[in-house]
Amino acid sequence: QVQLVESGGGLVQAGGSLRLSCAASGRTFSSYTMGWFRQAPEKEREFVAAISWSGSNTYYADSVKGRFTISRDNAKNTVYLQMNSLKPDDTAVYYCAARHYSRSGSPRSTSGYDYWGQGTQVTVSS
Repeated sequence: QVQLVESGGGLVQAGGSLRLSCAASGRTFSSYTMGWFRQAPEKEREFVAAISWSGSNTYYADSVKGRFTISRDNAKNTVYLQMNSLKPDDTAVYYCAARHYSRSGSPRSTSGYDYWGQGTQVTVSS
């Protein structure tokens, strides 16, 4: 089992920044690709960003590319999402997720993730 706990959400004005953190406990953190997803009211959960177990590969949704940065610190069992130039459309509950590095398939798909956090709310006001 892997337990994931997100933090860092909040209310911010458009153009502002937030940094989300996801602390993992349980099995070896460095064996997992980590992803961030978000879900706005009445919308499906969507991919935001992912990072490989080593940190050498990163993936971003087109809607956040150039504004968001995913990173990880395996020594601290933590993955981060730095969000800059936030827009009202970024308002959502943000979820951290983990998938074993050996899983096949795209890290952009929700179906490949085994563990999920409880989510943290991000609200961007205009």
